[in-house]
Amino acid sequence: MRAHTCTEPFEQTGGLCPICRLSPSVQGMGKCSRMVAESEPMQALLSRVAPIAETQAPVVITGESGTGKEVLARALHANSPRKGKPFLAVNVAALPGELLESELFGHVRGAFTGAMSDHAGLFQAADGGTLLLDEIGEMPLVLQAKLLRVLQDGEVRKVGDTRPHAVDVRIICATHRDLKALIREGRFREDLYYRLKVFALEVPPLRERVADVMPLVKLFLDQEGHCLTPVSPAARRLFEHHPWPGNIRELKNAVVHAVTLSRGEEIHPEHLPEELTSPPPRANEKERESVRTLAEMERAYIESVLKICRGNQREAAKRLDIGRNTLWRKLRTFEES
Repeated sequence: MRAHTCTEPFEQTGGLCPICRLSPSVQGMGKCSRMVAESEPMQALLSRVAPIAETQAPVVITGESGTGKEVLARALHANSPRKGKPFLAVNVAALPGELLESELFGHVRGAFTGAMSDHAGLFQAADGGTLLLDEIGEMPLVLQAKLLRVLQDGEVRKVGDTRPHAVDVRIICATHRDLKALIREGRFREDLYYRLKVFALEVPPLRERVADVMPLVKLFLDQEGHCLTPVSPAARRLFEHHPWPGNIRELKNAVVHAVTLSRGEEIHPEHLPEELTSPPPRANEKERESVRTLAEMERAYIESVLKICRGNQREAAKRLDIGRNTLWRKLRTFEES
């Protein structure tokens, strides 16, 4: 059984999602989450989601890039008492500090050059609903202090304004970073960390949930309009044995690659990206591969996406679903290492 993310209510008769025609996999999930969860790690995760969704408390979602943290956040909102109110998301790493402050808290006319009119920030726009702060670990310290004040007082103050505005927003944060390590480095406020981390959910990487790989392949084939496209046994083995350093995002790209080259016919190994079809390493090479770090796997995936995008960093950042500044920092780190 699978859970998905269309956030549509299940039918009363049969308990099926009207979009996906599939049942919820966890008792208490009243709306479809579109998150495939056939593996034991995902079943364990979703078993915690239903009771947490019912609360108003902040949640911190951790996990590697591409594991589906925003999908989980949407599932929390869709199964919460706030489900009829807005769900808004912002990638903290994608905006410079000055623009991020205005985006979150709003500004008044004349607050800075170019502020031609009053602007309501995301906190006010999400009033009564949920706000996802993606990549919270990248938030500048000065804005962390302002966020802490919002959590404590339930009020926001626009840039250039002296008046507070009451808001009722549930905060969900997502990050692939180790926030405790950032605290030790002086880059994340400890008081904000404990204010946000009432509940913590960790999304497992795809390599730890092999049972979800083929259901995800079928889901992505359906999204591409090829729900009846078969996958050969040989291609299936490659899908299931690949380590997926880019997680679900990499898997989706692989499915698009395969269905394009197969022209909608049965998918065979020759239709898959090179990363999946490279010959397995020999014994001593395999031993070295086993100690390959996550950072090395991430670097290989980012470089492969850049190659597909012919070096266009804007397009690569879009495909990777990260901010251009984040991509630039990662590339600079690669050059220095």
